[in-house]
Amino acid sequence: MKLSELQGPLSGRADAGLDEVVDRLDRLLSADPDLSFQIAAYVDGRIALDAYGGPHLGRDSLIVPYSTSKNIIGVSVGLLVERGLLDLDATVASYWPEFAQAGKARVTVRQLLSHQAGLPSAQPRLTWDELLDHHKGAERLAATRPLWHPGSAFGYHGLTIGNLAGELVFRITGRTLHDFYEQEIRKPLGAAFYLGLPEGQGLEERRVDVLPMIPPLGEPPKPQGPPHAMQRLTMGSRPEPAVHLANDERSWRFGHPAGSATADALGIATLLAAAVTGVEGAAPLLSPDTVATVGQQQVRGYDEVLDQHDRAHAIVFQKPSKQLAWGGPRSIGHDGACGAVGCVDPDTGVAFAYTVARGPWPGGADPRAVEVARAIGDLVG
Repeated sequence: MKLSELQGPLSGRADAGLDEVVDRLDRLLSADPDLSFQIAAYVDGRIALDAYGGPHLGRDSLIVPYSTSKNIIGVSVGLLVERGLLDLDATVASYWPEFAQAGKARVTVRQLLSHQAGLPSAQPRLTWDELLDHHKGAERLAATRPLWHPGSAFGYHGLTIGNLAGELVFRITGRTLHDFYEQEIRKPLGAAFYLGLPEGQGLEERRVDVLPMIPPLGEPPKPQGPPHAMQRLTMGSRPEPAVHLANDERSWRFGHPAGSATADALGIATLLAAAVTGVEGAAPLLSPDTVATVGQQQVRGYDEVLDQHDRAHAIVFQKPSKQLAWGGPRSIGHDGACGAVGCVDPDTGVAFAYTVARGPWPGGADPRAVEVARAIGDLVG
């Protein structure tokens, strides 16, 4: 890859083979003066795009990408599978005996990490003190009876999958997920994708708040019907002062594995490329067989929590769907509530990431980013 400095509204570097993509991004920035994003892509482990544009994010900005954070869980779990330390078909209780409480003795790791375990919430609901802790939330979830019989359905464990996976990693390695990821993955890569923003390194000055989504001009929010019962149970208010998952220091300083890592787009793309293709000639973290194992679709269809159809998950990672058509059938990744996206396709060798300051209404992956990820794959595939 031979990168050239960009001259249009989009700043940064791009390979000449992506001129069509750069032109598209220039047009998006010209059409919307408030649009501000970072975008990055590797092709077969070489940087092909590292760019940014708009008034709110610069080259070095860091931002919370919401559930795009879950890519960290997926790669960390994959590394344990790669090393033979984690068997997806073993019971969770074989690693974490207390998890067997309340009818969960037979729940497998595979079910737990693909949103099938029926634990999107504890009863009563977890507090922020419990969620933003390495063990407290997991202890509560271990004592909770599942909302559905594990394996009979699936529903997005939006935050709790971070607490559950974190405890599983701790029981296997003796290290928190944060420490395991930092020591084994992030620090060796030098990737700007932090699970908990460390103090004293000048990173706080680079951090940018996520801006609130606003409806398009002249389009007031559509009246909503009554909340889906499972949504009320799992996503309602918590019994203490509210914490903004992305912008409150308490959250990003801890770095919830499911929702409040801090990153730039290049850092997210670096993690995914390192896992699947390797970067700059280095061997990938995961073998092709492990990538296929953790990337294999586990569930597809109706999500009990989100009340949405055509949702699909592998082990932690999301799979492509109509909404997330970012690549081929073997691609994996995760989007974030306010527009961010991180994905990788083993078949094209493209690892892609996008962060955005103000995501499009009403939330979820920015469709513009999904289209660009797919376009890059089409150009190089």
